[in-house]
Amino acid sequence: MKAFIAILALAVASASGATMPRLATEKLTPVHTKDMQGRITNGYPAEEGKAPYTVGLGFSGGWWCGGSIIAHDWVLTAEHCIGDADSVTVYFGATWRTNAQFTHWVGNGNFIKHSSADIALIRIPHVDFWHMVNKVELPSYNDRYNDYNEWWAVACGWGGTYDGSPLPDYLQCVDLQIIHNSECSGYYGSVGDNILCVRTPDGKSTCGGDSGGPLVTHDGTKLVGVTNFGSVAGCQSGAPAGFQRVTYHLDWIRDHTGIAYY
Repeated sequence: MKAFIAILALAVASASGATMPRLATEKLTPVHTKDMQGRITNGYPAEEGKAPYTVGLGFSGGWWCGGSIIAHDWVLTAEHCIGDADSVTVYFGATWRTNAQFTHWVGNGNFIKHSSADIALIRIPHVDFWHMVNKVELPSYNDRYNDYNEWWAVACGWGGTYDGSPLPDYLQCVDLQIIHNSECSGYYGSVGDNILCVRTPDGKSTCGGDSGGPLVTHDGTKLVGVTNFGSVAGCQSGAPAGFQRVTYHLDWIRDHTGIAYY
C-alpha cells in the first residue's frame, strides 16, 4: 500500500502585519479503507438524505476520500485523492459509508486531474437523481468574485473524529464559517486566490479521510469548496482548514464538463 501524505505547497513566509502563529500545512490524508471508521471532528451525524450530493470514493490503492456530485455524470474531488489509482468505487447515497444506495466502478481513464491545483474530476456513469442521490449546484459566473467572507457553510464526510483516531462509518457534517484569505494568511503565510479557508473553533473541522469532500453554503446551497488541507498541528488545533475555491475553477470545470451557470 502506498503511503499517501503530501505537504501542500503553500508559502509560510511572514505576512505583513499578521499576529497569528505561522503553521505548516498538510493535505488531509486519504484514509485506507480497512481502517476507515471515522468522521469530521466534533461534527454531528447527518440524517438520511441531508447531503445527497456527497459520495464516498474507495480507490484501488486502498485509500478513501469524499467527493461531490455536480451533474448526472460528474463528481468533483481533490487531485491528491486520485494519486496513481487505477480505479475507484463510487458510493452513492451512503449515510453508513459501506451501505450505499448503489455503487459504480470507474477506471482511471475517467479521471481528470488539474495540472497545478488540488482539484479533480471523475466521469461517472449516468445516475438518476432523487432525494438520496442528487447533485449540488456550482456557483454562477455572477458569483465568481464573491469571496464568501463570513458566510456559513457545511462540510460533510467520513473523516477522522480526532487526530490519530481509530477511524464510525456514519456520515458526519459540521457547520463552519468562511474567512477572508487575509485571516488565513495570518496562520499559513500568503495563500493563493484558489484557496478558501474556514475557522475551526472548539475542535470543529475537517480531518483525514474528508479530502475531496464538499463545502456547501447554507444560503443558496452552492458548492464553494473542495476539502484540501489542515494544519500539521492537527485537526483540532484551531488553525483554519483549507479548501480549493470552486469559483476560481469555474472555467476549468466548464471546459471539461460543459457545466456552467450564468
